[in-house]
Amino acid sequence: MNKGALALLIHGGTDNWSPERWKHRFDEVCGDRRVLLLPDAGFDPAEIHYAAVWKPRPGELAAFPNLRVIFNLGAGVDALMADSSLPAVPLVRVAVDDLTCRMTEYVVLHVLMHHRQEPYLRASQRAKRWAPKAQWPASAISVGIMGLGTLGSNAAGLLRRIGFRVSGWSRSFRQIDSVECFHGEGQLEAFLQRTDILVCLLPLTPDTRGILNRRLFAKLNRNSPLGAPVLINAGRGGLQNEADILQCLDDGALGAVSLDVFASEPLPADSPFWTHPRVVLTPHNAADTDPDEISKYVARQIERFEAGGALENVVDPKRGY
Repeated sequence: MNKGALALLIHGGTDNWSPERWKHRFDEVCGDRRVLLLPDAGFDPAEIHYAAVWKPRPGELAAFPNLRVIFNLGAGVDALMADSSLPAVPLVRVAVDDLTCRMTEYVVLHVLMHHRQEPYLRASQRAKRWAPKAQWPASAISVGIMGLGTLGSNAAGLLRRIGFRVSGWSRSFRQIDSVECFHGEGQLEAFLQRTDILVCLLPLTPDTRGILNRRLFAKLNRNSPLGAPVLINAGRGGLQNEADILQCLDDGALGAVSLDVFASEPLPADSPFWTHPRVVLTPHNAADTDPDEISKYVARQIERFEAGGALENVVDPKRGY
C-alpha cells in the first residue's frame, strides 16, 4: 500500500485547537508522509488517504475520492455521524492514556469539590464568615457514573479507591472490580435511586440526546448528606436539557451541577449558567486533547493499517460510538 497524504481539518477557535500547533506535531511524527493543513490550494484531493479532523464542516470530507480512514481528534464523534455526506470509510476515535487520565482528573476534582462542600466554603471566604459545617466521609456518598467505556471505567476505579461508593450504568453489560454495574433501560431506575452524585460520560446518540432531564433527576437519591443530588456532565452538551437543569436547581430537585459542555458553544454571554450560584462551569476542557500524544497515536494507527494490521477504536455506525 503506497503512502498517502494526511489532511488536517481543524476548526477549533481556541488556543488548544490551534491548527498550526497540530500541523507542527504531525509533521514531526509522520516522517516523509505529506501533511496538509486545509484549506490549502496546493494539493490534489486524490492524494489524500487519511484525514485527522476536529469539527469538520459538513461535506468537507466528501471531497477526497481516495480517503481510507478518518481520525477524530476529540473524544466525541456525534457531529461527524450527523454528516450525511460522510464517506463510508472507518472512523477512528481517540483513546489514549493521556486523554483518559485528564478526564479522570476532572471527574475526581468535581466529585471532591461537591463532597467537601467547596462552593459553600468559597462563599464563606468571600463573606469573611468562619462557619464550618460537619463533613461526612467519602464512604457516605454514592457516585453513579453513566457511561462505562474507557473514560468512565477509569474514573470509577479511582473514585472507589478514594473511598466513595461507586456504581455505573451503561447500555450493555459491563463488569468492573468493586463497582456495582447496571445496564439497559430496565436497570436505569435502580441505578439512579442509589446515586447521590451523578457523573455523565455518555456518548451522544439518538438514544441519549436529552437524557439528563427532570424526569431522570427526580429518580436520584434524596437522602444523602448532600441534601440534594448533584450532576456532573463532562460528556456532550446534547445530553442535557438545559431548561430542566436550571429549573431543577431553582426548585431544589438538584443541589448543584458541574457542567463542562453545553448545547451551544462557546456558551452565550447571556446564559444563566454563567452566574447561577449553584453552577460550576468549565469551558469544555475536562479532557483537553494533547497534540503530542494524539499525533503519535494517529501516526501509529496509519503505519499499522498500511502494514495490513487492524485499526483500533473504530466507531460502530449503528451504535454511534
